[in-house]
Amino acid sequence: MRTVEEIVALLGGPEAAATRCGVGTEAIRKWRQARAIPAKHWPAVLAATGLTLADLPGTPAETPRTEPAMASPDTPPDGATACLVLADGTVFWGRGFGAEAAMVGEICFNTGMTGYQETLTDPSYAGQVITFTFPHIGNVGTNIEDIESITPAARGLIVKQDVTEPANYRSTKHLRDWLVSHGIPGLSGIDTRALTARIRDGGAPNGVICHRADGRFDIAALRAQAASWPGLEGMDLAKEVTTRQSFTWDETEWAWPQGFGRQVAPRFKVVAVDYGAKRNILRCLASAGCAVTVVPATATAEEILAHKPDGVFLSNGPGDPAATGVYAIPAIQGVMDRRVPVFGICLGHQLLALSLGAKTYKLARGHRGANQPVKDLATGKVEITSQNHGFAVDPKTLPANAKVTHVSLFDGTNEGIAATDRPAFSVQYHPEASPGPSDSHHLFHRFVQMIEAHKAAA
Repeated sequence: MRTVEEIVALLGGPEAAATRCGVGTEAIRKWRQARAIPAKHWPAVLAATGLTLADLPGTPAETPRTEPAMASPDTPPDGATACLVLADGTVFWGRGFGAEAAMVGEICFNTGMTGYQETLTDPSYAGQVITFTFPHIGNVGTNIEDIESITPAARGLIVKQDVTEPANYRSTKHLRDWLVSHGIPGLSGIDTRALTARIRDGGAPNGVICHRADGRFDIAALRAQAASWPGLEGMDLAKEVTTRQSFTWDETEWAWPQGFGRQVAPRFKVVAVDYGAKRNILRCLASAGCAVTVVPATATAEEILAHKPDGVFLSNGPGDPAATGVYAIPAIQGVMDRRVPVFGICLGHQLLALSLGAKTYKLARGHRGANQPVKDLATGKVEITSQNHGFAVDPKTLPANAKVTHVSLFDGTNEGIAATDRPAFSVQYHPEASPGPSDSHHLFHRFVQMIEAHKAAA
């Protein structure tokens, strides 16, 4: 039996071992610390080194897995009706549900325990296949109210357990049937913990999720499709999910028992630039006393200012902020030059930073879930936030007239900025809490207070 150190050396050292086994260097560190290699990585190690199973260190409990979830051959196991094929050739076999289709995208994971329908309809998931780490998906069904956009932009759904029958008084349709109606394929029965760890250690891979009820797959073609997909970096997806024409919004937040309300006495006029806006953000603005006009992502500063807004909101959205910024930055700069108060969320936060002269970069694994701790540097308060983003603002590139206001307590990345010479601020997370905690709802009122103060000083 070889030691872990000997095997790592055969693989070419820690960095080479991580690359050849499709994991991060942190995983290699854990192997060396534990003096054992997890069974799920044995096939990769054996293929890369030419060793036999008897050469590998491990515990008696670590026996090779034979379940369909981690099968690597191209031949489907018995009962497999769906698969996930990654760009590096890895194949995950499982059971299909939802639409029969093959969809390519970036494979990400979401740690939220509630609100799967809101998550699936978040336009920020354009170009992505969502893996839920929480196992009980589908148990409350779906309805016509808990949506963040009419047309879901997510390209696929991956879960551990089979979707169950709904048990909720508000449910009007089974999740399986809802996915079929929107053309979204689903995959269940795979080891989502292993897939999540892979994404955590090696970054979000490109892949194809494919559902075929007859169990017939062209794995070579799916591999080629996954490998040739360019990825989200450099991709402008806001144009795909934005509204095609302007419209007004007055629906307010949902409340028991009446449901959604209407804003009938707004105090301020706000223009919301739709880069992929979630409906509940618009509801929060209306609930805070705003008459909201939504305009397309490509609206110019002149088109935005023609509505004579008291404030401008920059919405969330998908894709690379630098690509969207080609047309968004001039518009935002034009609005700020007129000293109109600006509030941005998620992609809107990144676009505000770019408009001030900062830069953005792609995160290795992104932040997606409803349990992300963020610290407000001004108050010292920690808020648990809902997040969904794969890019971040580089705080080192912020100009002198901007400051960092919030940071992530997970990895120290930037979570908020504010301009010091004009009324503009933004946060990386989602204060509308749909789904997620309501710790940050106060930011909508902060925006309204900024508008109020600006009007009083004018």
